[in-house]
Amino acid sequence: MEHGKKRLIAITRNEAKRTEGGQSNDWSNSWRYRWKPYEFDRGEKIKDFGPLFIDESEYTDDSVMTIAVADGLMKAGIDADVDTIRHEVIKAMKTWGRRYPGAGYGGRFIWWLQLNDESPYGSWGNGSAMRVSSAGWLYDTIERTREVARITAEVTHNHPEGIKGAEATASAIFLARTGKLKDEIKKYIIDEFGYDLSRTLDDIRPSYRHVESCQETVPEAITAFIEGTEFEDVVRCAVSLGGDCDTLTCISAGIAEAFYGIPENYKDETLARIEPDMRAVYEQFMMLSK
Repeated sequence: MEHGKKRLIAITRNEAKRTEGGQSNDWSNSWRYRWKPYEFDRGEKIKDFGPLFIDESEYTDDSVMTIAVADGLMKAGIDADVDTIRHEVIKAMKTWGRRYPGAGYGGRFIWWLQLNDESPYGSWGNGSAMRVSSAGWLYDTIERTREVARITAEVTHNHPEGIKGAEATASAIFLARTGKLKDEIKKYIIDEFGYDLSRTLDDIRPSYRHVESCQETVPEAITAFIEGTEFEDVVRCAVSLGGDCDTLTCISAGIAEAFYGIPENYKDETLARIEPDMRAVYEQFMMLSK
């Protein structure tokens, strides 16, 4: 088993999506506002869906917000207090969201982006978990990792389930990158967060649908990581569930990158599909996390 080095990438495609460990490993295999065959349950629930990248592959909202959170955390600084982290993350999320308004955000989040008010809106959606991966890489203890993950969630998703989803995802990334085995990661998530990880993908797949709650996305994404045999297989496992595929793969592949590393050709494909300003955040994150 080779555990990945710290990274943050925003990846894209037409059917899946994942998270490259560190920052924005959001292989959002979906075409922004165009047809998203897997995200809206229009495709077959299979792992062998073809190549991971196609010419039309683009980033989605998951990539943009993963970049934003990483940017905010780096501007705040590793040892920043709660108020500083909250301020910088909100500022970064609003800046990046307004810069790329057509990335595919949910309606309430679009509304929040336009407000000058920094108040959260009580969401339990999976957006808190899909954008949190940088918190899993930047800090030296799981306690600090969870504290920062919680703050990044609370700026919008201050419902207990939204917070739990972010903390669980960041915790899994931290444990994966620090050498824990899958069984150890699974036990920690069950013990600390109470998620049901007893189901297999075959159990989940038949009735799974497009759902945007943390409580019905994070356990499924973690299960895809647990069952996957290497990085690409984790991505394909997540895609095979159907539903909100870009977010499922963003979460599951974020953990997979920390556990397995990510093939260089996948990283190259990802970097070729993000904007120059996103690439700049990636490069800065790479320098910081070495």
